[in-house]
Amino acid sequence: MDLFICKDEVICGIDEAGRGSVAGSLFVCGVKCSINDISDIRDIDDSKKLSREKRDRIFNLVKKKNLAYFVMKFSANDIDNHGISKCMNEGLSTIMYNLDSKRYLFDGNTNFGVSKIECIIKGDSKIPQISLASIIAKSLKDKESDELHLAYPLYEINKHKGYATKKHIELINLYGLSQIHRKSFKIKKYYR
Repeated sequence: MDLFICKDEVICGIDEAGRGSVAGSLFVCGVKCSINDISDIRDIDDSKKLSREKRDRIFNLVKKKNLAYFVMKFSANDIDNHGISKCMNEGLSTIMYNLDSKRYLFDGNTNFGVSKIECIIKGDSKIPQISLASIIAKSLKDKESDELHLAYPLYEINKHKGYATKKHIELINLYGLSQIHRKSFKIKKYYR
C-alpha cells in the first residue's frame, strides 16, 4: 500500500473513540479534506497525545472551516444488540456513503469487512485526516462522558470515560451495572 499522499489530494481519514470502553457510546468519525485544507491548523496529532482543550479547539476549527466530516454514534445498547464489529462495519460503511472519496484511510489493522478501507496502523499519528477524525471522535466521547457523569454520578464516568479502570470496576462491583454499561463485554472477568 502506498502511504504517499499529495498535499492537494482529498482523502477521507477515519477513526473511532470508545471501542474498548465498557460504558457509553462508540463514536466513528470520518474527515474528508486535503492536507492543504488543514495546513493552518496547529497541533494536529493523535487525540490521545493532546489535551482536551486542544482537541476541542481543533474540532471547533474544523467546524469553522466547514470541512466535511461525518460521525456515527452507537450506544451501549446498540453494541449489546449487534456487537462491536457489526457497529464498526456499519459506521465505516455509512461514513463512506456520506463522504464520497477516492481513498478511505482507517486507523487500525482491520477493516471490519469493508473492502475499500485501507488500514494504517498508528494512522492517527501518521495521517492528518485520520488525526482529525480521532480528535473529533474523542471530543464527542469526552462530552458524552460529562453528560453520563451528571446522569450516573456514582460511576465517575468523567474520570475514566467509561474504560475498565480499577476504580470503575470497583464502582461496578459496588453499585452493579447500569443501563450505560455494555453487558455484552467481558466485564464479568472483572465484575464479581
